[in-house]
Amino acid sequence: QLQLVESGGGLVQPGGSLRLSCAASGFALNYYAIGWFRQAPGKEREGVSCISGSGASTNYADSVKGRFTISRSNAKNTVYLQMNSLKPEDTAVYYCAADKGRHWACTVQADAYDYWGQGTQVTVSS
Repeated sequence: QLQLVESGGGLVQPGGSLRLSCAASGFALNYYAIGWFRQAPGKEREGVSCISGSGASTNYADSVKGRFTISRSNAKNTVYLQMNSLKPEDTAVYYCAADKGRHWACTVQADAYDYWGQGTQVTVSS
């Protein structure tokens, strides 16, 4: 059974850092592009970042460029989202998702993704 499990969320002060993990089971992650998305209460889901199956291509939303870094370890079947200089507006539930067959590129368009995790809460507050 294909499954994605996010972890690493929590409460952090503004300016702090968190690293989210997206662990896959039931399939080999290197055949999939992985995206990170977030949704805050009362707001639409937003594409945050993505990484291609090869790891050669990444994309970031303008709101997180220079602060967030996506990476992957195919050996560990895990994708990471390093979040630095966190702001209160980064508060949301963060989801990872897998897009089959996108080896050399990726997109932050949610409708391209086939499998989704259950989400992890990130709260940035003093």
